[in-house]
Amino acid sequence: MIGNYPSVVVRVISTLLGPFIIMFGLYIVAHGHYGPGGGFAGGVFIAVGAILPRLTLPEDIAYHLFPRSLGPLAAGLGMLVFLLIGLAPLLVGAAFLDYAALDIPGMEAARMRYLGILLAEIAIGAAVFGSMLTIFDVLTDEVRR
Repeated sequence: MIGNYPSVVVRVISTLLGPFIIMFGLYIVAHGHYGPGGGFAGGVFIAVGAILPRLTLPEDIAYHLFPRSLGPLAAGLGMLVFLLIGLAPLLVGAAFLDYAALDIPGMEAARMRYLGILLAEIAIGAAVFGSMLTIFDVLTDEVRR
């Protein structure tokens, strides 16, 4: 069922859990370069936190929290940022996604790799979040009509 779920308990619990699911997804994205997880898993969690209100709350409230235009925008920007991060080393003659080749004064190669991977994880998380949200909107568009 899409929209206003008939059970008050389900609506209240999903409203309370949504922000924590999104926060956990952001944690997974931010710590993905340290261990398991990263952009894909974190992006899926963030998307679940955005889709949950669409399943349980009234349509006007759910789409006010996360508008329809947010999905394609986040997916497009995430993919564009990832592409730019990957292409930047090519401009200095290095391999795709070889962040250590970028010469920034005062920053050693290990730190450049660290920051490059973090930025790539954030971009992947945004792309996955936007893609999942867009897929959900497209698949449920016929149900709402």
